[in-house]
Amino acid sequence: MVGGGNGAFIGAIHRAAAFMDNRIELVCGCFSANSEISMESGRSYFLPDNRIYSSYREMFEKEKQLPENERMDFVTIVTPNFLHFEPAMLALNNGFHVILDKPMVFSLDEAKQLKAKVEETGLTLALTHVYSGYPAIKEAKARIARGDFGKIRKVYVEYVQGWLSERIELQGGNNARWRTDPKRSGKAGAMGDIGTHAWHLAEYVTGAKISELCANVNTIVPGRLLDDDGAALLRFDNGATGVLIATQVATGEENVITIRIYGEKGGVEWKQMEPNTLWVRWGNGQPTEIIQVGSGYMSGLAKHNTRTPAGHPEGFIEAFANIYRNFALTVDAKLNNKISEPEWLDFPTVDDGLRAMQFIETIIEAGKNDNVKWLKWIE
Repeated sequence: MVGGGNGAFIGAIHRAAAFMDNRIELVCGCFSANSEISMESGRSYFLPDNRIYSSYREMFEKEKQLPENERMDFVTIVTPNFLHFEPAMLALNNGFHVILDKPMVFSLDEAKQLKAKVEETGLTLALTHVYSGYPAIKEAKARIARGDFGKIRKVYVEYVQGWLSERIELQGGNNARWRTDPKRSGKAGAMGDIGTHAWHLAEYVTGAKISELCANVNTIVPGRLLDDDGAALLRFDNGATGVLIATQVATGEENVITIRIYGEKGGVEWKQMEPNTLWVRWGNGQPTEIIQVGSGYMSGLAKHNTRTPAGHPEGFIEAFANIYRNFALTVDAKLNNKISEPEWLDFPTVDDGLRAMQFIETIIEAGKNDNVKWLKWIE
């Protein structure tokens, strides 16, 4: 692991998710740019001192020299955006698979370079767009793919938060400082942080790609350097249209993520606050169906990513764990010259990471236009 030292929220989430299925073991790490914090963190994670490193460069160099059955197989990078690219490239250059927190890198150019390196090395890179890991989301994807709702017409997706309703980045003691700093976060604030989640959810569930958008991107809180609010009208390559909303200034809201998709015959809705439930609606006066995760009628894709019987909630960490488990199964198959099952390959990849950076480029550019203008996807 790179990053994720003591007190880091997302690092702890990644470790809990990775360990859930007993397929992954933490064997080494550089947990902080501060060598003392890295050592203290590593010891608290029960690592020997010689596998706790003061820099990720040292870690890759020394791990590569270990026997194959001792050195790490892959690295998880859980640092701020501007510290994704270099450790990921070093890992790939040294023969290690990679899991990256999203957005994948700092810029579109870095994303293109990373994709080229993944293709060159043949190694596996996974991206933690966690909301695609929920079993109910996978069920919605499977039902749309088999044509239950007919041709998809409309997509509404939103991610609403309120934690940045004030300039808490000036207070310290939180991760708002780097998330609102263009030198560390990149050219997008809310759209890079949570807008990319909404974008990925829309494309993952529908199986369609956004081809054009027009947008209104705002900085609501005075003095803030990056956007904290925005919305976009979407056009998909299958003819569907939609709306994407991402805001971090909806005062009092926590992590309200919803998606509604409508086709010729019916529609489906999912809300993260009730993660085990899908609402399926039909035309012609038919009653609404409530679909519960864990039930016998679920698709094979959803069952593969479900751990508990119906009525036992599976949430945020389990969704993370589904990405880690599928990644681990895929990497293990590669290491043992086996063929991966289709369900194992169901996790966000470098291609999703590249499209996320294209989404950021496109929506920020669209948001600069005073007149409404559709922008084709920036390649």
